[in-house]
Amino acid sequence: MATRDAERPPTGDDQNPYVSASRWRHQESSAFAEHAALQAIARSQLEQSENTAELTEFLNKSRIDPSDEYNSTNATLAAPLANPQDPASRPASLRAVESSRQVEAPDGKEIVCGPLLNYRRMDGGRWYGSVLVVVRGGGQTPLHRPYLTVGLASHGGVHGTVEANDESNGTEVVNGAPERTRVEAHCLYSEPRNTFWAFDINVAIEATETNYMYELPEMRYSTEHKPRINTFFVPAATESMRIMFHSCNGFSVGTDEKAWSGPALWNDVARKHKEIPFHVMIGGGDQIYNDGIRVSGPLRPWTDISNPKKRRAYPFPEKLRAECDDYYLKNYIRWYNTEPFATMNGQIPQVNIWDDHDIIDGFGSYTDHFMRCDVFRGIGGTAHKYYMLFQHHMPPPPSTYTSDHPDSDIPALGPDLAQLIDTYVAAPKTESQYIVGLKPGPYVAEHSHNIYCRLGARIAMLGIDARTERTRHQVNYPETYELIFDRLRSELRAAAESGQPIRHLILLLGIPIAYPRLTWLENIFRSPLMGPVKLLNRRFGLGGGLFNQFDGSIDLLDDLDDHYTARTHKKERHDLIVSLQKVAAEFSVRVTILGGDVHLAALGRFYSNPELKIPAEEDHRYMVNVISSAIVNKPPPQAVANLLARRNKIHHLNPKTDETLLNLFNKDPGNSTKTAGHNHCTMPSRNFASITENSPNNASVYTNGGADGMADDRSDAQSFLGKNGHSNLHKGEVGSGTEHKAASRQSHGAGHDGTLDVCINVEIDQHNPEGLTEMYGVTVPVLEYRKREEPATPPPERSSSEQ
Repeated sequence: MATRDAERPPTGDDQNPYVSASRWRHQESSAFAEHAALQAIARSQLEQSENTAELTEFLNKSRIDPSDEYNSTNATLAAPLANPQDPASRPASLRAVESSRQVEAPDGKEIVCGPLLNYRRMDGGRWYGSVLVVVRGGGQTPLHRPYLTVGLASHGGVHGTVEANDESNGTEVVNGAPERTRVEAHCLYSEPRNTFWAFDINVAIEATETNYMYELPEMRYSTEHKPRINTFFVPAATESMRIMFHSCNGFSVGTDEKAWSGPALWNDVARKHKEIPFHVMIGGGDQIYNDGIRVSGPLRPWTDISNPKKRRAYPFPEKLRAECDDYYLKNYIRWYNTEPFATMNGQIPQVNIWDDHDIIDGFGSYTDHFMRCDVFRGIGGTAHKYYMLFQHHMPPPPSTYTSDHPDSDIPALGPDLAQLIDTYVAAPKTESQYIVGLKPGPYVAEHSHNIYCRLGARIAMLGIDARTERTRHQVNYPETYELIFDRLRSELRAAAESGQPIRHLILLLGIPIAYPRLTWLENIFRSPLMGPVKLLNRRFGLGGGLFNQFDGSIDLLDDLDDHYTARTHKKERHDLIVSLQKVAAEFSVRVTILGGDVHLAALGRFYSNPELKIPAEEDHRYMVNVISSAIVNKPPPQAVANLLARRNKIHHLNPKTDETLLNLFNKDPGNSTKTAGHNHCTMPSRNFASITENSPNNASVYTNGGADGMADDRSDAQSFLGKNGHSNLHKGEVGSGTEHKAASRQSHGAGHDGTLDVCINVEIDQHNPEGLTEMYGVTVPVLEYRKREEPATPPPERSSSEQ
């Protein structure tokens, strides 16, 4: 294998004869020369088509049926404007370029990224997931079709069977007993740089926890650290999944990564997974940071334009689209190959939603007229393409937006053929776990992909795609919320009727929803007093650091507008929480919310007005918001966390619902000093969360909040009724922090009362590459809803609006 520059990501370009030595200037490479020539052919044919009938005929002529040898899915879309296997059919200039290539051609067997393991759903006593690998080389006809074998791991003391129920799968038999199931790959996307292969796997859910293993025979890896044999765990049929939650999995532009020991906390994830394995890894957004595209990438010239109007009018032609496409592809391959994250993403099944950094910082929260510019529409489509491939193992759209083909986001007019030269794109598909939005987003011309899936016996997850439909004034379309809640009620009703009701619903959001207000800061930034400062900035550059590089607005406004607690999202936030309260009451299901984005740890709660005197165990309004961020990125300054803690007031969502943060952090992690003495509710240190049900099947002395009855006796002696959120609201909050049962690896999830143990694992020392953490715990009670009469109007001393 050829040697590789250590600073460059290990992509297929390392041995690819089509690549330029310059990272972004594709016009200097032979690949670009070939691409430009074929593009000219495509455009000349398109220009000859003067009506839709001729265009349709042209598209039909260029459509091919895939060979079963390469793909087990349905029809695909491709545009073979020149036969890549027939040199005589190619222009003489391209044949001359090809004859000068001396580097060995790819054989389709070198994995440059992956395997990446995803969890999809549970159904009919089986666990469904997928594995993705990216290989070097490809095109309209992939070079080699890999296969995967999956079966019981030979170690770990777990037992079960693996069955094949797909025509593309075959079971290898050794000594008369099934040992491994063979799973054939299906191609999602292939072009000369890389090919994306997906393997749809399903295994039996057994009576006991089962350890499965999988491998890809006949394939080579471009990295030494990626395991050749990977394992994953499936819970017993009567148990719920052990959950790991993370967000903000990358570094912001300009961060000194060495000063933060790289992605060190993934070492702690690996240690905890080795001790007691996680069944699922939930990504709450920003699984990758693509912001570098505007600093060291192809958008740098655009970003350097000082005039916002000129920047808004900047085109997004095919050349720039291809360069941006190359950036997103290489950045994904680089990051998903970064240890120790690279090992974990092949062994803990993932479920992800995306957020702004998966595209670019602040995407969706800038002014509408700027968000609709060609560049933002272009990178939105390109980022979505690789989000679907890498994070969902789903086929991308056949083409993405360019200003050369401005109607490329209108399906009826067909894809941009210039993007389909020597390219294979699998037919669109969806899966039953997705709740797909009815119409495309305003800036990403694709439909939102929301997720419902069961996480074992008594837990379900609902993930809301809060980025595809986002604008400065909305997070999701009203129609999307209707779809989501219709599906949610249907699933909860079916579970209850089956005799296996869902007791805990995990709601996945990209942004915290129970979080301190910064309305006063919004008011300052939106004040007319900022007008003269903006004028001086435009004329003379005064206060340059205060304004963003995109639309010239106050830099922090996009972050503030991103939050559910922003003034612009106030009504939408209220309606979402009230809808969740209704579902909780209707099905007696406890709602727990996961949120990230803010680069610190906290735990918010919604709960009933204390004057209603409803115990938390019976309170359908009691919802915890686990705020865990960031697992990799640096935290905000200590002063910011302390300021937020000062703003931790009791807010009134409506006359019957209050909210505030819990004082979870009884001490700073280790012997560090990360917060002021008054701050016990916001922790500016990298972190991730682990969540485990205290299964009713456990034979344990641990119950809600304590062991051997000690904590229970203490908490039962207290009366929680009538107390506000600055106090403990139930016994599971008593002793929250480092001394709580949920903060111990021995007792976390070891109870038997059906409650949820929540633990936030907080980094002790950023300079320690081992990523050691301090654990802070709290327990979320099961909901035993009981309908009671409540006053229709609020008490006179309470305001009906948020404070």
